[in-house]
Amino acid sequence: MSKDKSLYLVAVDGSEWSDRAAAFAVEKASKENARIIFITVIPWSGFQPLTMDEIAYRPIDKGIEEDLAKKNVLDPLYDKYKDTKIDISTEYHWGNPSEVIHDRAKKLKAAQVFVGRRGRSKISDLILGSVANTLAHTLGVPITLVP
Repeated sequence: MSKDKSLYLVAVDGSEWSDRAAAFAVEKASKENARIIFITVIPWSGFQPLTMDEIAYRPIDKGIEEDLAKKNVLDPLYDKYKDTKIDISTEYHWGNPSEVIHDRAKKLKAAQVFVGRRGRSKISDLILGSVANTLAHTLGVPITLVP
């Protein structure tokens, strides 16, 4: 991985919104000769609200959850873009997505962060917030919210 290239950190979660953010970042990186890290964060908190699907299908074993994150989120994106001339890598982490992405962007000195904007209701955003909204207000690094 070349350290002299700008780094784009792309937050992904397997959703159509994060796929669009990845595509936009790859397009921009190819024009600007930047490198990309696709990052996914596996939330693990007893205090974080979960959807019914997450409750029903959440594996108990963290190793299984990590394998699913790689198989369902990171590997498909890497495979889709690996033949481009862009330096692409992937990483996954455990924790609060907003906090982890914020910390990684700062530590890696990301030139820009790309995040898909989910179409959640205004009430959900007010009560729960969103990763995109939190990062947009706290990151201090240029951020692109992709619709």
